[in-house]
Amino acid sequence: QEFNFEVQSSVSERRIKEMMTCRFIENGDNILLLGPPGVGKTHLAIGLALEALSQGYSAYYTRCDDFITTCKKANSRGTTGRLVNKLSNFNVLILDEMGYFPFDELSANLLFQIISKRYESGSIIITSNKSYIEWGKIFGDDVLATAVLDRLLHHSTTFNIKGESYRLREKQKAGIQPVAIK
Repeated sequence: QEFNFEVQSSVSERRIKEMMTCRFIENGDNILLLGPPGVGKTHLAIGLALEALSQGYSAYYTRCDDFITTCKKANSRGTTGRLVNKLSNFNVLILDEMGYFPFDELSANLLFQIISKRYESGSIIITSNKSYIEWGKIFGDDVLATAVLDRLLHHSTTFNIKGESYRLREKQKAGIQPVAIK
């Protein structure tokens, strides 16, 4: 499914087409897609991953809540080292929905290990509804958040996507008005 740049005009079609060349993977660069729910962050991340796969790269997608669960399972099995190695070996790692669920100490530390291991060699695509200032709350640790952001942002492209939820807009077009929560 194509991304509608007319509906989502805050996203530069030229910049996205540049990312679709997958040069960012060759350079070990990261892509961060920031914005409110429903503006196309996940859609773009998956589109970039599919293009990478079509060009022969490897990719791994996980939502952050699933990543946290996977970390807990690996810890109980004594296989956290294996998990870090596995997620460090894909050409592209996609972490979707950063910020919807807080990381516990274990998953925050494992994510830091993965990001450190991938630094300048493996690309990461992250979607988040939180600004960078709020990442300390996500990880429960401002120092760790700063270290993660330092590595992620050093070689990266950030897309700040604005606008209304595409899903809500479609509901409104159909005449279904969301109920206001008080």
